[in-house]
Amino acid sequence: MIDEKPVVIEQEGAAPRWIGIVVVVLAIVSLAALGVGWTASNRATALQQSLTSQTRQFTQSDDVMSQRLAKAEDTNAQLQGELSVVTDKMKLTQSELSRARTQAKQIKDDDAKELSDLQNNLNGQLATKASVDDVNKVGTDVDGVKTDLESTKNSLNMARGEFGTLIAKNHDEIDELRRLGERDYYEFTIAKKGEREKVGDMMVELRGVNPKRNIYTVALYVDDARYDKKNRSVNEPIYFFTRGNGHAPLEFVVNNVGKDKITGYLSVPKAQATHAQTSGN
Repeated sequence: MIDEKPVVIEQEGAAPRWIGIVVVVLAIVSLAALGVGWTASNRATALQQSLTSQTRQFTQSDDVMSQRLAKAEDTNAQLQGELSVVTDKMKLTQSELSRARTQAKQIKDDDAKELSDLQNNLNGQLATKASVDDVNKVGTDVDGVKTDLESTKNSLNMARGEFGTLIAKNHDEIDELRRLGERDYYEFTIAKKGEREKVGDMMVELRGVNPKRNIYTVALYVDDARYDKKNRSVNEPIYFFTRGNGHAPLEFVVNNVGKDKITGYLSVPKAQATHAQTSGN
């Protein structure tokens, strides 16, 4: 009897199941990584665009700030210039004020010195004169000197013409100028147009008036010559020279203008005044 051995046929077995699972897991992980990478790329692009936009805004803001800073610097420079001008004007005003105070103090000191010298001189005279009449006379002289000094102080407030003469604006100021004794004054009133009237050593003809504007027109007849003075203002001196007055001018001033009427004065140097009085006689 033949022993029969069982024939064992070995078949190649199937692949383990875990390999398939690993492959699936790797595929899922790869897809997830791809998705994350794509998402990260999109977010990076968005961040770059946002950064670019913000950079542009910052650049525009920087330009605006630069313009505002430049404008502020221009304004500051302009203000500094105006401040410099104002400062210079203030310095000029302070200088003029200081000069005026110095002049006023000088006038006051000169007047005080002159009065002191006169009083010392009068005191010396009193010491040598004992009579009551002389004392009274000296006292009168002191009062006269004080009056003259007050008159001189008042005259300093008057305006001066181009030749340095003081211009009176009314009868009281004319009297003050008379007391100074430097010139003679002839006051006049002309109340009719078209006719000549004698003032001092000359003839005056009123040609027209404008009371609202305080102007007048006259014709002056001096040394056989006629001088037309048109549209002259009140207290505006008119100067002219005659044959006998040398280098000192005559001064014609109108103080008031009314309806067909003017009032004022003629100022004549002393030598010319003597000639005018002789001619008038």
